[in-house]
Amino acid sequence: MPGSGGWLRRQLATGAGPDHLWSGDGQGQILQRFPEKDWEGNPFPQGIELFCQPSGWQLFSERNPPTFFVAVLTDINSERHYCACFTFWEASHSRNGDEEEESSSLIQPAQLFAPKSLVLVSRLDHTEVFRNSLGLIYTIYVDGLSASLENVIGNLLTCTIPITGGAQRTISLGAGDRQVIQTPINDSLPVSCCSVALLFRQLGITNVLCLFCAALTEHKILFLSNSYQRLTDACRALLALMFPLKYSFTYVPILPAHLLEVLSTPTPFIIGVNSIFQSETQELLDVIIADLDGGTVTIPECIHISLLPEPLLHQTREALSMVLDPELEIADLAFPPSTVSTSSLKMQDKEIRAVFLRLFAQLLQGYRWCLHIIRIHPEPVIRFHKAAFLGQRGLVEDDFLTKVLEGMAFAGFVTERGAPYRAIDLFDELVAWEVKRMRAEEGNKQKILRHIKELAEQLYKNENPYPAVTMHKVQKPAEGCHLRLHLRPFPRLDEGTVQWIIDQATAKLQTAPPAVKAEKKCMVPSGPPIAAIMERNGSAQANSARRLEVVRNCISYVFENKMLEAKKLLPAVLRAMKGRAARHCLTQELNLHVQQNRAVLDHQQFDFIVRMMNCCLQPREGALAQGGSRLPPASALLTAVAPRSLALWLWCELRCPCPSYWPSSSQPG
Repeated sequence: MPGSGGWLRRQLATGAGPDHLWSGDGQGQILQRFPEKDWEGNPFPQGIELFCQPSGWQLFSERNPPTFFVAVLTDINSERHYCACFTFWEASHSRNGDEEEESSSLIQPAQLFAPKSLVLVSRLDHTEVFRNSLGLIYTIYVDGLSASLENVIGNLLTCTIPITGGAQRTISLGAGDRQVIQTPINDSLPVSCCSVALLFRQLGITNVLCLFCAALTEHKILFLSNSYQRLTDACRALLALMFPLKYSFTYVPILPAHLLEVLSTPTPFIIGVNSIFQSETQELLDVIIADLDGGTVTIPECIHISLLPEPLLHQTREALSMVLDPELEIADLAFPPSTVSTSSLKMQDKEIRAVFLRLFAQLLQGYRWCLHIIRIHPEPVIRFHKAAFLGQRGLVEDDFLTKVLEGMAFAGFVTERGAPYRAIDLFDELVAWEVKRMRAEEGNKQKILRHIKELAEQLYKNENPYPAVTMHKVQKPAEGCHLRLHLRPFPRLDEGTVQWIIDQATAKLQTAPPAVKAEKKCMVPSGPPIAAIMERNGSAQANSARRLEVVRNCISYVFENKMLEAKKLLPAVLRAMKGRAARHCLTQELNLHVQQNRAVLDHQQFDFIVRMMNCCLQPREGALAQGGSRLPPASALLTAVAPRSLALWLWCELRCPCPSYWPSSSQPG
């Protein structure tokens, strides 16, 4: 059920269609579905049989053990439906078999076996509950337990779940089972379980960072694995790392074989495909392929992935290394400690996510200072001033952050989080109040690790609000039960009995008070003002200290009216304007002189300044966004110009072909 507490709005289907498998091109069919009619506002997903057997419906010469995985379907409203699929194998006989044998209640030893699937569809993601519930239905069938399958399925479809906010509920399906459903305290934080830690174990730090940057800059990403559940976990992990941004393009963790042509779509995607189809992905020239089983990431030559800006990239790698390989810090000690404390897989998962939370807090620090509310529309519109943000961070020409700010994920971020009055979460608190702490702790690995563990504890508590509660108690089938020679086929269930249970539960639910989620709203803190992300690292900010010194000296000579010295340096300064660091330095120096507000420039002085600014604004990659960051010093200089130089100013500035330089209210016409 979307939103607050109530029924899971599940839909159960059994599908196999073994008669269709003899033709060679297997095709599944839905044998039964519950409820028979769609839930209101939640239609039954079409083509679900393709996702039950993504590699195709095939006959096997031996009975395989049961399998379980969760596929994710996205409807036309961009809402995700979680499709839990439990598959087992039944003996299949040819159509020409003896009729008496077909009518027998026992299946005789067969040469071929066909898959049959139990499928549970829900809008909520409770993987363990899905696994246990479908496994219990299979156990009742295969071990011949006395519990009624109709009663279990009816209870499954009508059990209520708690609303978000850290609530829990113990449910039973009527077969001596006990399951505990917990909801996260804050549903805006993703639930990852162990998926993030597993992704790093499979691919390593460098490869995952490449995929992370590729996803944020809207590249096509394809996961390969022989395990369907690992494909789902890897895709889920990548989305969890992107928090607080949300992926808005095609997201199909398990892509069926019949839909492989989707890989040729021109739009970005995150898709998972079984490794048996790896040969069909060789011709994809614009897709980044991550092999989970082999631990490799293949990047085509035509693709350039923009990485995190320094020093954040180095800091992130170092923090991840401390979390994933704590023994590295003591490897060179003459007397290493006898024991090294290591976190459990679930806690390590949260520690990795804490590293990326810190990263986003540093990347987006001060973003709320660049939010503008436009009130000329019937409803106010919140816009983000990208040029001002990049200019003040000193990252005007950083490819990675520029692409992120221009992407669909950040647009959704501004829409969702731009409001000044709303409920806040861990990211809002981190970006508002913890940035100063992160700056102060730079270089101190112990303090950084302590902060990571503090954040990890909060993430773990959000996901497991009652960690000490006794968890699931569900009966499992006898070991090796799938190898029994004489197994009854899965029975056809009584639709009337299941529907009667649903109707009874519906009547009770209508008289119950509606569940209401209490949402605490407040004014969103803006946090500290924007600061240059690279101002603390001179080597990363400047490619050549000498060139920057020439720029500074030339500007000083101009304002001191030492025009002969300035004329000697001007050609070198104009050449230096091709570099990002020199253009950034020019803006900083002009800002300093504008703040002093002591000089009145004559024609020659002002001509030198305008020529440097004009060269700085010449069209080049990233220049359009950069123009906005030059406006504050340019406008301030205009007020400090001698009246006779005003015409010269206008003539020189009109030569600038960069349209974003001009304010919207004063475009040259």
